[in-house]
Amino acid sequence: MIICILFLSLILSLTSDVTPERHVEIQADEPFPLTLRDSPLRPQVQGEWTMIFEEEFSGDAWREKWNIQDWPADKNEELQYYTPDNVSTKNGYLVLSSKSERYKGRQYTSGAVTTEGLFEFTYGKVEIRAKLPSSKGVFPALWLVNSETGDWLPEIDVMENIGQEPNTLYFVIHWKDDQGVQKRDYLTYTGKEAFHEHFHTYGMIWEKDRVSWTLDGVVVFETTSFSPDLPLFLYMNTAIGGTWPGDPEPGDLNEEFLIDYVRVYQHRGEE
Repeated sequence: MIICILFLSLILSLTSDVTPERHVEIQADEPFPLTLRDSPLRPQVQGEWTMIFEEEFSGDAWREKWNIQDWPADKNEELQYYTPDNVSTKNGYLVLSSKSERYKGRQYTSGAVTTEGLFEFTYGKVEIRAKLPSSKGVFPALWLVNSETGDWLPEIDVMENIGQEPNTLYFVIHWKDDQGVQKRDYLTYTGKEAFHEHFHTYGMIWEKDRVSWTLDGVVVFETTSFSPDLPLFLYMNTAIGGTWPGDPEPGDLNEEFLIDYVRVYQHRGEE
């Protein structure tokens, strides 16, 4: 077993500029189910894809396909109020701005958009080209969320990051088992480059028996632990503070989460 682990570590170091760390959460009284398998890095799934949703954020037509959020976040003890003023376009990018400013009892404002009620799908491939913000306490995320239950589960996080970890990404899936116990499977992905320095394409391939995550076209993580079988909608936002990223540094916060495009595909025959 030790030899196998060392061999896998060597393969990963030769094939990637990142250090993957896989996590599986289970109940304490259950046997640990993780088994060694091939490197998580493999070519992207091939096949005939049909684009079913595309957003380039040019002109004003994008506003007809997205819900601009206007509410105080009530998840994870976050500090922001999502306002329409923090959602704009510039030079062909969607801009989700995060600022230090008092607004309706909150210390910060930020931006979020969703396609709830406008575009939802089951199975497919998502690609989102974006440039992340970077300050401590800033929490950008690209998700797929369920609108049929109050807790939003199941949920697929195409990408999550916290600003004080500029080299680290989180690829996560959340769900509840048959007993209503919340589960998740995720990868912590650490690269040599800070992800706010350049645009990257964050992707996800959602199939009936697996979910895979891609970074710049390469599959970096996949799970067969769970795959949702109901429609999900797109959610893009920047949260501020809360139980995970913690509070921002004192002083003025002024960050931008830039999103170049959003594309969703399905295999022909799944439309």
